[in-house]
Formats: sequence, structure tokens, C-alpha cells
Amino acid sequence: MEHHSILRVVSKLLIPPILVYALYVQFHGDYSPGGGFQAGVVFSSAFILYSLLHGIDALTKIVPPRLLHVCAALGVLIYAGTGFATMLLGEPFLSYYALAEHPQHAQEWGILIVEFGVGVTVASVMLSLFIAFASHTPKLDDKDW
Repeated sequence: MEHHSILRVVSKLLIPPILVYALYVQFHGDYSPGGGFQAGVVFSSAFILYSLLHGIDALTKIVPPRLLHVCAALGVLIYAGTGFATMLLGEPFLSYYALAEHPQHAQEWGILIVEFGVGVTVASVMLSLFIAFASHTPKLDDKDW
């Protein structure tokens, strides 16, 4: 893989904008198409690109599989916790009106929190699946290409 220097340089230039775009999709999802699911997929694609060029071992050093499992559970807890918090505040499950005094602000905060939980879960699960499949594929030599 040492002779793929152009791909490595291009990936170093592309990965930061991909991550920034994922954040844009995440936090702009309530105003336009996008949201947690799409942002999670875009975010994980940056790490998958890194892994394709530097190897699965380099990816697991940056993002250990155990951390991915914790983040996947944390995202679900953020989503469900928001619903239970609204119930504890006297509203139905995921009725965001209890989160702020002004209804519009409550809806905005509720959607941002829930979509963040979805994004964290989707990115973690996508990376976990990629690592699981990529770890069990046979290694190819450069002569096989």
C-alpha cells in the first residue's frame, strides 16, 4: 500500500470536509433534507475511507470497537432518554413542549437532541458493521490487483 501516495494525500484533504459536511447535515436536518441518519452515514464514510487506505488495524486504533458499542448504546439512550424526560415533565412520550417554555424552542431542542442520538447510533453501527466485515475478509497482496 506504500505506492498509493496520491490516494493518501487526497484522502487527507477529503476527510475533514466530509466530517464537516456530516455535522452540517446533522444540525441542519430540521430545516432541510437530512438529519441524524444521513449524518451518521456520511460521518462513518469518512472513517471507512480512512480504513480503505490505511487498513482496518489503523481504524481500530483510532476508533476501538468497544467505543463504538458504547456510542451505539449511548445514542439509543439519548433518544429514549429524551422521551422519558418529557414523560417525567408531564407530557406524552417525545412531546417536546416540556423541554422549554416557548413551544417553538421546545420543538427545536427536542428534534436536535433526538436527531443527535440517531446520528451517534447510526455512525457507530455503520462503523461496527464495516469493522466486523472487513476484519474477516482475506488479505490481498498487491500482485492480486
